[in-house]
Amino acid sequence: MKIHEYQAKEIFSRFKIPVPRGSVAFDAKEAGNIAEEIGGSRWVVKAQIHAGGRGKGGGVRVAETPEAVAETAKEMLGMTLVTPQTGPQGRRVSKVLVEEALAVKQEFYVGAAVDRARQSPVMIGSSEGGMGIEELAASRPEAIVREWVDVGIGLPAFQARNLVFGLGIDASLVRVGTGIFLQLYRLFESFDCMLVEINPLVVTEANQIFALDAKIEFDDNARYRHKDLQELDDPGEQESLELEASEHRLNYIRMEGNVGIMVNGAGLAMATMDLIKQAGAKPANFLDVGGGATTEMVTKGFEIILGDKSVRGILINIFGGILRCDVLANGVVEAARNVAINVPVVVRLDGTNVEEGRDILAASGLDFVVADSMADAAEKVRGIV
Repeated sequence: MKIHEYQAKEIFSRFKIPVPRGSVAFDAKEAGNIAEEIGGSRWVVKAQIHAGGRGKGGGVRVAETPEAVAETAKEMLGMTLVTPQTGPQGRRVSKVLVEEALAVKQEFYVGAAVDRARQSPVMIGSSEGGMGIEELAASRPEAIVREWVDVGIGLPAFQARNLVFGLGIDASLVRVGTGIFLQLYRLFESFDCMLVEINPLVVTEANQIFALDAKIEFDDNARYRHKDLQELDDPGEQESLELEASEHRLNYIRMEGNVGIMVNGAGLAMATMDLIKQAGAKPANFLDVGGGATTEMVTKGFEIILGDKSVRGILINIFGGILRCDVLANGVVEAARNVAINVPVVVRLDGTNVEEGRDILAASGLDFVVADSMADAAEKVRGIV
């Protein structure tokens, strides 16, 4: 689960990580009033969407009067903001963060993440804040400092200091910087996070440290342990088809291709997408109905796939294990009769009761294209899109 920057900064404040003074606004007048309450002579207006790179799309702007803040907020609210992370469709801006503008002397990148290869949390830092950490890791890996954390011990102070020294933060700020790293890891661990990121962490001309930006991603598998975080979820930031799928216990992610995919199992979904790409077509989605799929779930899966107007063909790839092929075939047939399917459907079945499943499809009278193997299914679907 992702949250907005202003929400992340509220959590930062609870963990004593310093952030600029500011507040969220939902209309232009409120934005101007917030600037007046903060005081000063310069403010930053930041669009609140679940995507990075907002500055490149015009979603971060400086204003020098409360009236200019209000006017800037008016221009942003309701706009579709396109960034490198939103894709060409962009995201609609429904709220903005107004905060004091700081005189920045240095910028750093600071983060906590899960290192799957080492199966441990890792603290990350770079003296080149403001840049995309992925691009920096690829082009200049030596510019990144890391400290892996033993979850049984936590982050010791000496490792936090290693990070501070590795960043080259001024000696007078070592204690403050060390405290920020320690609190950042405490936050990361306390809320079962997948990622906590400050980009940039800045040192101001007044020699103070602030988290100028804030990003937190929580592990969905641990949400049941954090009921207080549920209210931070913003359904408006989810793609409508993805939101609908989650309401029906379907794992769906929309993509940019034209082949709709329905499978039972995440690993099978990944393999299916790879085969489609190798065959020269492009997957339009990731849709895992799971091992306990019902007819209703399969029907809803069809509806969701067809809700994407770019879909020109559907590939159903099922391995009968927990979910038997005959049960799935009955669900597919019933769903196809209940949903207006106006694109070709390729079906590949294998596993438990596969022959019974194929017989059900053949006897249905419906125009399915049955494939013998995964490779054959990919070639058949490429031929129809």
